Amino acid sequence: MENLLSSFLGTIQQLGVSKKDRLLLAVSGGLDSVVLTACSAMAGLDFGIAHANFQLRGAESERDEVFVRQLAEKYGRALFIKKFDTKKYAETEKCSIQVAARNLRYDWFKSFLGSGQEFFQFLLTAHHLDDNIETLLIHFFRGTGLTGLTGIPKKNERLIRPFLSIPKSQLKEFAVLQNLEWVEDSTNASDDYTRNYFRNQLIPSIKTVFPDLQVNLAKNLQRFSEAAILYRQAISEHKRKLLKQEGAEIHIPVLLLKKVIPLRTVLYEIISDYHFTPAQTDEVIRLMDSSNGKFVSGSSHRIIKNRRWLIIAPLEDSSPSHIIIDQKETGVTYPEGKLQFRFLTERATPSNEPGSAFLDADKIKFPLILRKWKTGDYFYPLGMKKKKKLSRFFIDSKLSKTAKEKVWVLVMDSQLIWVIGHRIDNRFCVSPSTHKILLIKNEDA
Repeated sequence: MENLLSSFLGTIQQLGVSKKDRLLLAVSGGLDSVVLTACSAMAGLDFGIAHANFQLRGAESERDEVFVRQLAEKYGRALFIKKFDTKKYAETEKCSIQVAARNLRYDWFKSFLGSGQEFFQFLLTAHHLDDNIETLLIHFFRGTGLTGLTGIPKKNERLIRPFLSIPKSQLKEFAVLQNLEWVEDSTNASDDYTRNYFRNQLIPSIKTVFPDLQVNLAKNLQRFSEAAILYRQAISEHKRKLLKQEGAEIHIPVLLLKKVIPLRTVLYEIISDYHFTPAQTDEVIRLMDSSNGKFVSGSSHRIIKNRRWLIIAPLEDSSPSHIIIDQKETGVTYPEGKLQFRFLTERATPSNEPGSAFLDADKIKFPLILRKWKTGDYFYPLGMKKKKKLSRFFIDSKLSKTAKEKVWVLVMDSQLIWVIGHRIDNRFCVSPSTHKILLIKNEDA
């Protein structure tokens, strides 16, 4: 008994809980949550009790609610009860009953962790080692990455699970010694739910071959958790080297990405941040060798192949805002039109047409960047020796707000070469000493 209580106290203190904090206990009325309540009371903690009635088991659900009311009265604690129409929620959200119940209870529990009269610093649940091992095995057989093999976290923001290292057998021993009463959920004996099948059939069967299953898997959970720390550090370093933020987009150099080992694992960890599925990882790998403009779409983002880059862009604006242009390009399409590139070796008379740019080719160094203009941009307008901010240039040119929003610029090493459709930069204009001309024409979309 003392070992369980001291372990409980040591764990919550290690996770940042003090005796001054006001705690909310999630109490179903079952063995685990009854022991959690008893330990909290014996430790002299300030706590309230929350009970979710999912109305899934008829009279048994009502029995549980009555029992928790009596439990709160026994300990003289504040009680919060809420009834949920779980079946209706599951139908509306098109999810399973288990997922519906989890979403409903945690959304409700979290409402107590805000501010106001019924404010609590932490929420405590009674998940134990058996639950953690079941979760590990379910994730393993379902298919998961390393993180899935670490089981249930002891702390998730302000949610604390102080019994995760304690087997249920110890909780039951404590309850018997303390003469505690609890209620049994009759559905726990059914194998209709995946977790119950693991609990009632699979794990007992494996124990006949490996009697130390629980001890061994508890050690594995610890090993996997430590390995996951190293794994996350390595992934963070890969992301730091590969990902370049460009406004709302993420740009990834394909050649550098191809050198990463293991490619599939690192790539999935990158794209999963943008809600792409594991199955789409191979699609993105193929995208690296596909033609320019090909893409893979997810639920919220699109990954676009753009020359030597993969660009992750939000779906609401899946056209890349930065386009890299190599010297070999003869044409580049962008949202406002298409640029055509041609080198002229013969002498040509520059045109004043706003859709054409005659530039001194010897002054141009590739790659160039085609992007939307942004606040702070400036250039040296053709015929002027002083720089001018684009915002002032637009005012002088009497451009409307809508027209300004459509302006793109061609950039070299942070220097604006051409405000497309308006004016080239004087520093790159054709002069009597020019030997080779780069002619760029813009065709409106």
